[in-house]
Amino acid sequence: MSSTNSTQPEDMHILYNDHHCWLRGWLHKKLGCTEQAADIVQDTFLRVLQKRKKNDVLPDMHNPRAYLTTVAGRLMYDLFRRQALEKAYLDALVGLPEQVAHSPEELHQVYQVLCELDEVLDGLKPIVRKVFLLSQLQGLTYTAIAQQLSVCERSVKRYMATAFEECLMVME
Repeated sequence: MSSTNSTQPEDMHILYNDHHCWLRGWLHKKLGCTEQAADIVQDTFLRVLQKRKKNDVLPDMHNPRAYLTTVAGRLMYDLFRRQALEKAYLDALVGLPEQVAHSPEELHQVYQVLCELDEVLDGLKPIVRKVFLLSQLQGLTYTAIAQQLSVCERSVKRYMATAFEECLMVME
C-alpha cells in the first residue's frame, strides 16, 4: 500500500482482514491475555485509521506486519507504563492511615491525573524529564542538578520551567 495515492475505505478493510487475526495472536503471545490483546489490536487499527483520516492516506507500508507491530508495541509500552503507575499508586495508598482514606471517586480522579502527568512526562525531552524528576522526586537543588548533569544552572531553570508548563496544562 502506497502513501502516494488517496486511499479508499476498502484499503483499510483489506489491511484489517489480512492482519487482524495474526496481530491478535502475536499480541496474545506477548501479553498472555486474550482481552488485553484484543484491546490493543483494536487500538492499533484505530491509530492507523486516525492517521489515514488525518492524511487521507494509509501510511506507507511495504511491510504491513512490521508497521502494525511497531504501533502495537508502542501501545503495549503505554499499557505497561500505566499498569506500573497504577501499582505504585495502589502501593502508596496501602501505606496511608485509614483516616486519610479517600472515596473511590477521589481515588479515580487522582489516578486519572497521575496518568495524564505520566503521559506529559513521557512526552518531555529526556533531559527535561530527568531534571524535573531529580528536583521533584529526589529533592535536589538546581545547583546540585546542574552539577550532576554537567549543565549550567540556567539550563536547569529553563528545563524546569518547560516541565512545569507542560504539567500545568494537564491540570487546567
